[in-house]
Amino acid sequence: MCNMSLDICIYGGTAAGVIAAIAAARQKRSVLLVEPGRHLGGMSSGGLGFTDFGNKAAVGGLSCEFYRRLGKHYGKDEAWLFEPHVAEKILRDWIGETAGLEVLFEHRLAEMDKQGGRIERLLLERVPADPSNAPGSSSDVREHVPVEAAMFIDASYEGDLMAMAKVSSTIGREPVARYGESLNGIRANTPKHQFIVDVDPYVKLGDAASGLLPLIQSGDGGQPGDGDSRVQAYNFRLCFTRRAENRIPIQPPPNYDARGFELLARYIQALVDAKKHPTLGMLMKPDLIPGDKTDINNNGAISTDFIGESWAYPHAGYDARRKIWLAHLEYSHALIHFLSTDLRVPENVRKEMSAWGFCKDEFTDTGGWPHQLYIREARRMASDYVVTQSVCEHNTSADDSIGLASYNMDSHNCQRVVQKGVVRNEGDVQAPPAGPYPISYRAITPRRQECENLLVPVCLSATHIAYGSIRMEPVFMVLGQSAALAACLALGRKSSVQDVNTDALRQQLLDAGQVLTWQGGRKK
Repeated sequence: MCNMSLDICIYGGTAAGVIAAIAAARQKRSVLLVEPGRHLGGMSSGGLGFTDFGNKAAVGGLSCEFYRRLGKHYGKDEAWLFEPHVAEKILRDWIGETAGLEVLFEHRLAEMDKQGGRIERLLLERVPADPSNAPGSSSDVREHVPVEAAMFIDASYEGDLMAMAKVSSTIGREPVARYGESLNGIRANTPKHQFIVDVDPYVKLGDAASGLLPLIQSGDGGQPGDGDSRVQAYNFRLCFTRRAENRIPIQPPPNYDARGFELLARYIQALVDAKKHPTLGMLMKPDLIPGDKTDINNNGAISTDFIGESWAYPHAGYDARRKIWLAHLEYSHALIHFLSTDLRVPENVRKEMSAWGFCKDEFTDTGGWPHQLYIREARRMASDYVVTQSVCEHNTSADDSIGLASYNMDSHNCQRVVQKGVVRNEGDVQAPPAGPYPISYRAITPRRQECENLLVPVCLSATHIAYGSIRMEPVFMVLGQSAALAACLALGRKSSVQDVNTDALRQQLLDAGQVLTWQGGRKK
């Protein structure tokens, strides 16, 4: 199954991983793409069909080609709104037409041999994903597969290959003072996706001794400006439809307990009392995509984000991650059922929520649920170069750009706590950059003494707030292609990734249509 003299092994079948694999194979390199689940594309085929692109003109190379292939499917030049199954088919077909590329599904990292700063060999374990595509249990391991390669690319959302290679990384938010970033750290004020009316947080109204309601974390949130190890909330991007011929009604969740949503019931009642007239759009963001379908995202104070339940995921083991993944699924299912059926929810909201259902032609092997949990951030590599807020705001630049990012510096809430006797969300930031800005090659390159044959285009070296801008699927694909061409250059010269000639790399990227610089409102 596996070529034991591979040139490049790529871990993670995200869209970045697929693009990296295609780019490397086009350079006549032997490539193995390893994906722990059963699907390709990560979030690009996992429900995020309403693309967060920032400035479209900053997206080039194979990333741009992906959106043009989508456009061809829909009869237009390019498509940034698309159905999940269409995205995955395009990626699978693209791989199928690319010689020298193998894909290994349902295999994950078990062990690694590393000698003299170089990864020599991986031992992968086969673990069939369960019907939700959640990570398999360690008790389900079926077999082990050894893989040797000269170069490795970690294209996973978690940075597991990077971590196994003992490359330094960080999790959570840096303090404001560390890099002089006004938008990092614990926030003193979180105006968006916030409670717009006060809600009592205690099991017994006004009685702190009675304990906190579900969905609230203990503590007051911490000191504004301090760093912490909390990561922003995860969710599932839900693809629903109201079209009768394609709609599957959503069944009640097992072991449902409405008491888990007492906080939401109180919030809705407080909105009614304040004459705020609750609507479904105040509780989630159902963006429309082709096929009369949705990409439903988080919106408001209590929504699809499972706030506070993502903190342990980045460094958790496989079994613990599985539990976190399934807890997010159960939360989403219960939330939908609550909004559809609970009599404390206004009739207009119940009626609208009940009109939606799963799509018969989406996620057919995962019961209608997206096959990818939206892991908005996990580990971030700590390298010699760190992308910071200063880069996003054009106060600092890089002369070794391998691609551009342009989306808002965007962090979802990190915690839901009690402040001054009422519930408050903390952590949401939405701030625009000064325009498209460069990502340095050094940001995807580990420190030389830590690993010489690994590139990290997804969990790259950036602060929490800068990563909030970078972490968009078009950018991950851009960086995946750049990492692949860098790996090929290192192979050709038998050098470390740190010794890649960035002028030569940049020329190859420009020849491949990558956009590397931006001046005066125009790409260069």
